[in-house]
Amino acid sequence: MADPPAAHPAPDSPLILVADDSLLEQRYVARILEQQGGWRAVFARNGEEALALLAKTQPALLLTDMNMPRMDGLTLVEKVREKHPHVPVVLMTGSGSERVAVAALKAGAADYVAKQALSHDLVSVLDRVLSAGQAALRRYQVLRGMTRRSSQYVLENDPALVPPLVAQFREDLIEMGLCDVTGATRAGIALEEALLNAVYHGNLEVSSELREGGDSAFHKLAAERRSRAPYAERRVRVAARLTSAQATFVVLDQGPGFDVSKLPDPTEDTFIERASGRGILLMRAFMDEVRYNATGNRVTMVKRRDRASADE
Repeated sequence: MADPPAAHPAPDSPLILVADDSLLEQRYVARILEQQGGWRAVFARNGEEALALLAKTQPALLLTDMNMPRMDGLTLVEKVREKHPHVPVVLMTGSGSERVAVAALKAGAADYVAKQALSHDLVSVLDRVLSAGQAALRRYQVLRGMTRRSSQYVLENDPALVPPLVAQFREDLIEMGLCDVTGATRAGIALEEALLNAVYHGNLEVSSELREGGDSAFHKLAAERRSRAPYAERRVRVAARLTSAQATFVVLDQGPGFDVSKLPDPTEDTFIERASGRGILLMRAFMDEVRYNATGNRVTMVKRRDRASADE
């Protein structure tokens, strides 16, 4: 196993296990994790080494490359989901691994980062997954299930309102016994994408194409429209109904909608690297059903009870 580069993160900072057979990429990822994120890092050269280290080091998160000798990233995701369900997995995807990455998301990975965007996106993605997992784990340890829960919300076009609502839904999923911490984290990411889509693309009508050259133009236009008619008066309506068998979430915005027939296929090559495709891909990967109305301004997502939870 390769030695990680020297760094000095805080001794109590989260430990990230990185599986990658390239020493050069290990060093590059280590600099990002330790200097930008303030996290500790430990390394494995392949999936087999990663599984062995998981039992010894108990990392907060596993960050893995897709293409490795002896055990690839997809197989590793499946093994971790089976043996260490409380450890979230994030993928590093390169060109040509799009279809395998989609399969890994469906198999249990919590999120992904394109390799060419590591310096820009890695810390924010890991921070989101870590925060979601830690919050869900705390609730999982102290709360038990209930038979039914229904709720409705009306949100202003403020993205800051999305994370606390998603946190509540994650807690609801765990309390109902529909999934474990990792499953709730994945469902929460799908819900966050749907809610942000409703705010940005639905009510504020800000195109994701503005993100192709960076985020500044995208967020600048969104901020302007939050205080300008007719965008400012629009609201996002959210309905949730959870039973012991499944959870159904409905997100409705007041924007003009879009042509649902033109939604791209998330399994097609290069889709995973598009800024405009991330939300749809994650929603479809992490929910059992994703349905849009004919207008395109309402999405219904269904999360059925995990098999492991059903067997308990």
